[in-house]
Amino acid sequence: MHDPSAPLSPLTVLARRIRARPPSLGPVRLVAVDGYAGSGKTTFTARLAEALGGGTPVLHLDDLATHDELFAWTDRLRTGILAPLARGATAHYRAYDWAERRFAGPERALPAAPVVLLEGVGAGRSALRPHLACLLWMDMDRSDSWDRGQLRDGAEQAEFWAGWMRAERAHFAADPTHPYAELLVRQGPLGYEVLPGPHGTV
Repeated sequence: MHDPSAPLSPLTVLARRIRARPPSLGPVRLVAVDGYAGSGKTTFTARLAEALGGGTPVLHLDDLATHDELFAWTDRLRTGILAPLARGATAHYRAYDWAERRFAGPERALPAAPVVLLEGVGAGRSALRPHLACLLWMDMDRSDSWDRGQLRDGAEQAEFWAGWMRAERAHFAADPTHPYAELLVRQGPLGYEVLPGPHGTV
C-alpha cells in the first residue's frame, strides 16, 4: 500500500493526469509515445501501462509498418484501429512479421478501453494529433538513440538500420513530432522524469 506521506512516482502522477483527461477518440483517451528509434519507447510504454493499471492496451506501430511501408501506415491505422475505437468497438488486426515479411499470426484484439497507448516512431504525426489526449516524446538525442538501437539489434540488422535512419530522418523533417509534444520523458539511472514539452501547458 502506498504511504500517503511519500512522494508519488512520476509514472503514477502521469497516469493520474492521463486518466483525468477527457476522451479524445470516442470513449478512448488515446495517448501517443513518440521518439527516435532506440529511445526506449517500448519499455517506457510498458511501464506506463502498468501504472495505468487495468490491463491498459498498447498498440505498437511496428505491428502496422512493413519493410516497404516504414511510415506509410496511416490509412491502415485509421481504418483498422481508430475507426472502431471511435465507435466504442474493439479493433482487430494482424501484426506484421518482420522475419516472414508479411502480416501473419492470429488476429489480435484492441479494446476501446478508457486509455489506449500508441507507441512507435511517428505516433505523434500530424494526421493523428487531433485524436490524441496526450502526446509524449522520449527525450533522447537522435544519435544516442540510434546507437542504442543498433547495439540492441546487432550487426545482422546493419543494412536495415542504414535504410531506417534515412527514412526516419526524412519523416521527421517533413512531419516533426517534438515541437508538438506536451510532455518530455527522460530516462535516468533512478527512473523516468516527466517534464513539460514544447507544446505543454504544465
